[in-house]
Amino acid sequence: MHVLVVNAGSSSLKVRLLDPDDEVAAHLDLDDWAGGRTDELTDFVGGLDRVDAVGHRIVHGGAEFTGPVVVDGGVRDRIAALSELAPLHQPRGVAGIDAVSEVLDVPVVACFDTAFHHDLPAAAATYALPRDWNRRWELRRYGFHGLSHAYVARRSAAMLGRDGLRVVSCHLGAGASLAAVAAGRSVDTTMGFTPLAGLVMATRSGTIDPGLLLWLLRHAGLDVDELGDTLEHRSGLAGLTGGSGDVRELVGSHDPDHSLALDVYVHRLRREIASMAAAMDGLDALVFTGGIGEHQPSVRQAAAGGLGFLGVGVDRAANEAADGDTNITAAGAATTTLVITAREDVEIARQVRRATQTTPEAHSR
Repeated sequence: MHVLVVNAGSSSLKVRLLDPDDEVAAHLDLDDWAGGRTDELTDFVGGLDRVDAVGHRIVHGGAEFTGPVVVDGGVRDRIAALSELAPLHQPRGVAGIDAVSEVLDVPVVACFDTAFHHDLPAAAATYALPRDWNRRWELRRYGFHGLSHAYVARRSAAMLGRDGLRVVSCHLGAGASLAAVAAGRSVDTTMGFTPLAGLVMATRSGTIDPGLLLWLLRHAGLDVDELGDTLEHRSGLAGLTGGSGDVRELVGSHDPDHSLALDVYVHRLRREIASMAAAMDGLDALVFTGGIGEHQPSVRQAAAGGLGFLGVGVDRAANEAADGDTNITAAGAATTTLVITAREDVEIARQVRRATQTTPEAHSR
């Protein structure tokens, strides 16, 4: 089966046509894709020789979508209705569904980043809020980047030739999250009800004291819309530096604001890696993936440098030279450290092939 994979991120669009062996037969990459520029996408899709099915990365599945689902008009609208929970991503995912469906008449499957975390243990998924709130509004920690974390867990096991691994998967890009994956199952993660929680990101704040947010609303004159826009678009690295959310511009900079931003980023990253390991009673493999995780050796070195108590040690030369899937573990380190190329496309294609053998309702409530 030839599967067209459409991955609409918070800042870009990646399209891959995978052949039955998951080799890339054709690809399209658009930077700064806001979901409105569909001409390039539809032209690309219209020029493909063979597509048997389409898989779309959708960030938020809410409580309803717990696995891949074949898309019809009703499913499309229910996905769109979740946009408030992932405002940087969900509208782009829906725009991709609409644009490609205008060109192709083949099965379309939505694959959800939240689905991998659907079975989080109750202790990890539950917010300490009034139980009637949690039940009425289905408030819980959903988690994100599940497609990437699922691929990393399987690829780690294959690289090390071991099953039952305790893996901390670090997906570090414009958006960033960690997952604690024990024997292939997500048991904890850093993002929560929305993709705003957890690590410091390019423009997103990550976790903030809710009391601070209430103070800003009550005493600083901010309204809800301004606060929401700031937390999503003008915080994180961009907020700390006064402009740049791109780690490539911060590494090696002598600007004190840039240095502070990187220090804050790495501090949170180290802290959360340790908390993920604690959720599994230990750690067998630490894995870096995503644009920053794959291409910024100084970030990997800085994060690993404070984790010796977990048995983590990185070989400096291997880390600097890492290209593609690479073992960068220092000699004698008890915990393996890997760099793995993000392949959400492979995970999506796998789910598409599975979903097209089941009914559309198989993974929705």
